[in-house]
Amino acid sequence: MISKARLKYIHSLERKKIRKEEGVFVAEGPKVVGDLLQVLPVKMVVATTDWLEQHASSLSHAEVIAVSEDELRKVSFLQHPQDVLAVFPQKDSLHAFDSRQCALALDDIQDPGNLGTIIRIADWFGIERVYCSLSTVDVYSPKVVQATMGSIARVNVEYVDLVEFMDSLPDDYPVYGTFLDGENIYSRPLTPNGLIVMGNEGNGISPQVAERVNRRLLIPNYPEGRDTADSLNVAIATAITCAEFRRQTWMNKS
Repeated sequence: MISKARLKYIHSLERKKIRKEEGVFVAEGPKVVGDLLQVLPVKMVVATTDWLEQHASSLSHAEVIAVSEDELRKVSFLQHPQDVLAVFPQKDSLHAFDSRQCALALDDIQDPGNLGTIIRIADWFGIERVYCSLSTVDVYSPKVVQATMGSIARVNVEYVDLVEFMDSLPDDYPVYGTFLDGENIYSRPLTPNGLIVMGNEGNGISPQVAERVNRRLLIPNYPEGRDTADSLNVAIATAITCAEFRRQTWMNKS
């Protein structure tokens, strides 16, 4: 049974301010919690008896609260709770930038679902680092964490001043971005390393960040000249861009 104090505490973690003060975040569901248990020490677990019995060996240092399904519904942020809710410490900041790898830079992404999906895409394509502008939605929002489907355990996310960060890169370092006046991504040779910048859902890449992009790309519609949607969802555009980077890397190795 969960106390009113614990229920209030968990609900308070829906707020970014409280999450930051406490240095923690909430994850839910067997998949997300299971992936995080492999990389982070869990602080608190609220779960059904069946789930707790199956994972007892992973919870020796956690505060464990057994609840019924009805109680779990009261504490959960999900419309349909899934056996377990856990509180984890927020991950440490990234280590030094690795110029040999591909990384993503997100300029003012606002939708939690988009950010979570982009992190999941990065995980799929082996991109371990995502740099977010200071105004991008909080990665530890329960909605973002859920949308990553566990990929938050494997992808490192850091919030930076993007302009300052990009200015710190070597002058000749490849910085890519997608624009309507860019070069066709399917005909433009892509490097195996670089920073891939993705912009805001409504406004795209901001002018200050765009000035620092030295390789402008276009994801063309098909066929050329046909009336289509005005733009792609940013998560979809990220998936297409990452897929083409990996395709070219693969082809160049063969």
